[in-house]
Amino acid sequence: MADEPQKKPHLSALVGHTNGLSKPASLAATATRAAGGGGGGGGATASSKKLVIKNFRERPKLPDNYTQDTWQKLHEAVGAIQSSISIKYNLEELYQAVENLCSYKVSATLYKQLRQVCEEHVKAQILQFREYPFVMHRNSLDSLLFLKKINKCWQDHCRQMIMIRSIFLFLDRTYVLQNSMLPSIWDMGLELFRNHIISDKQVQTKTIDGILLLIERERNGEAVDRSLLRSLLSMLSDLQQVYKESFEQRFLEETNCLYAAEGQRLMQEREVPEYLHHVNKRLEEEGDRVITYLDHSTQKPLIACVEKQLLGEHLSAILQKGLDSLLDENRISDLTQTYQLFSRVKGGQQILLQHWSEYIKNFGTTIVVNPEKDKDMVQELLDFKDKVDHIIEVCFQKNEKFINLMKESFETFINKRPNKPAELIAKYVDSKLRAGNKEATDEELERILDKIMIIFRFIHGKDVFEAFYKKDLAKRLLVGKSASVDAEKSMLSKLKHECGAAFTSKLEGMFKDMELSKDVMVQFKQYMQNQSDPGNIDLTVNILTMGYWPTYIPMEVHLNSEMIKLQEVFKTFYLGKHSGRKLQWQTTLGHAVLKAEFKEGKKEFQVSLFQTLVLLMFNEGDEFSFEEIKMATGVEDSELRRTLQSLACGKARVLIKNPKGKDVEDGDKFIFNGDFKHKLFRIKINQIQMKETVEEQVSTTERVFQDRQYQIDAAIVRIMKMRKTLGHNLLVSELYNQLKFPVKPGDLKKRIESLIDRDYMERDKDNPNQYHYVA
Repeated sequence: MADEPQKKPHLSALVGHTNGLSKPASLAATATRAAGGGGGGGGATASSKKLVIKNFRERPKLPDNYTQDTWQKLHEAVGAIQSSISIKYNLEELYQAVENLCSYKVSATLYKQLRQVCEEHVKAQILQFREYPFVMHRNSLDSLLFLKKINKCWQDHCRQMIMIRSIFLFLDRTYVLQNSMLPSIWDMGLELFRNHIISDKQVQTKTIDGILLLIERERNGEAVDRSLLRSLLSMLSDLQQVYKESFEQRFLEETNCLYAAEGQRLMQEREVPEYLHHVNKRLEEEGDRVITYLDHSTQKPLIACVEKQLLGEHLSAILQKGLDSLLDENRISDLTQTYQLFSRVKGGQQILLQHWSEYIKNFGTTIVVNPEKDKDMVQELLDFKDKVDHIIEVCFQKNEKFINLMKESFETFINKRPNKPAELIAKYVDSKLRAGNKEATDEELERILDKIMIIFRFIHGKDVFEAFYKKDLAKRLLVGKSASVDAEKSMLSKLKHECGAAFTSKLEGMFKDMELSKDVMVQFKQYMQNQSDPGNIDLTVNILTMGYWPTYIPMEVHLNSEMIKLQEVFKTFYLGKHSGRKLQWQTTLGHAVLKAEFKEGKKEFQVSLFQTLVLLMFNEGDEFSFEEIKMATGVEDSELRRTLQSLACGKARVLIKNPKGKDVEDGDKFIFNGDFKHKLFRIKINQIQMKETVEEQVSTTERVFQDRQYQIDAAIVRIMKMRKTLGHNLLVSELYNQLKFPVKPGDLKKRIESLIDRDYMERDKDNPNQYHYVA
């Protein structure tokens, strides 16, 4: 059998001359040669060789004292690392030594010995801190020096454990990993540092006191070593529960006390905007501390603590002290900050909502309730609505709760004074839609009408608005003073969309009458051309359907013969086309254009019918007394006085009053002013309004109340007809649902009694609170 070359041993860990371990004897390998059977001449043919490699029959033995000698080397290396001196041995050689020891089942002993060496070293470190002088003075440098020393100790310890672990890595990844009860070499180092240094009561107290003192100084505006704080707090976090149990609890308690005192003090010293700016600054600072050196887990309780002490404890006080002034002065940035800060605190938005609502109600009430502000009420309401809308959009991030509460608050205050806002809104619309309003373009007018509709929605008594709007619309249509038919139709469309077709049916009827009247007048003019004596007066008539238009009280006056004749001609023409209809002339609505001659030349006057009757008298004479004019015209006394005032005491004085004075008295004489001068050719002489508007308001309001009674009666009968039998409370509840205007329970009770008296319904004989419908 031939000898084969030496083979490498199976254990790669023992290859070569490493760490005093001799190269073992080579493994003998045998190769068998197959003898081939030969024939004939008996010559052997060579066959291919087969190589077989076998394991050691016995495990190679470690040289004597190998374990002890190797540990000695490792011990020296660990000592050199801990003493920060150079290591005599090659690191790869040391790593290989650990691997060899682990391979020969001495891992447990090795781990135990390593722990013991590390523990002895850490124990020795504690002495420098116990002997270190440390007095807690606010301006003392001792605390800072101590913190730097503990930080250096920690940094050294971490660096040493990283080096030690790199040498004992094989032990860490095999033996330690397989024994779940054992901490890794790094964790063992942390455990030793925690148990023997940081858990020392004196060292821990000094460390945490020093850290808290540094943080306090930083909060007071001093510059501190943030990297030192970051390193120390990272150390406490790495040492598991030390950060939570020993540092964080005390840190949050001190933070709580600091901001509680600061909140109380600054609320007294500062105005609300300054205070909120300070709160925001503090929150940013604390957020920055979390990012820079505190553990991330501290963020939530820390920020909650600041919010509670600087905001949560003072929510009502902040709003009572400063919200009204912020809103009055329209401080957008400060209001934005208020909303953002209050949104961070539990219950903050809710209390802000309450104060927001109260502000709107109080401010709005001052606009609505004061009669002296009636002239500007609607414009002030529109401006106020624009202002709160802007605040909601920019400051309150279009929060639905704030929008809804704003609407409720507007509805509350605008109805504190029943009917008047509705009337004034109608008059405001009239002022915008009347000709001569050159303030706005068509687009601006449309925007104004949209804004008015928003205010209109808040009003309960919409029937009051309808009555006044109808009265003003009638004037605009009849006198031809509407600024734009498109704008009128647009407003009508908005009202129809808001209140339904029933609300605008009469208003639409008024427009229809005006259009039909134009057609009638075209036909009448053709009719007049066929007459033998067409006359000198050009007559235009508007035929109004009585149910659509406001109620006008007819006034009998003495028209001249030519006017009466023309009226009869039109009456014959119209009734000839529409038999069965009745025409009633409304002299109060009539107007005319008169041609007059003065010394200066010819003029035209645009005047009312009553002014026309007075002026036409002066074709018969130059001077008339008040009594003579009254007898000749038949105009009612107070109306005549206003008419004469407009002609003799206004800007265009066509008549001269004797004696002079603003008021028309009995016995006053009026003379035609032949010397009348005016720069215009056509002059409009307005009727003096005086107290007429007040009378109109009263009569319009009374008509609204009368209409309401009819509507209540109709609603009661409608409900009872459907239900047949109903209890009082259920009937009242159903009425509130159906009626679109505010009504008191007492008024409903009166209407129910009225209907019982008129036999529309009856009380139940056994239960007086039960009603039956009478068919």
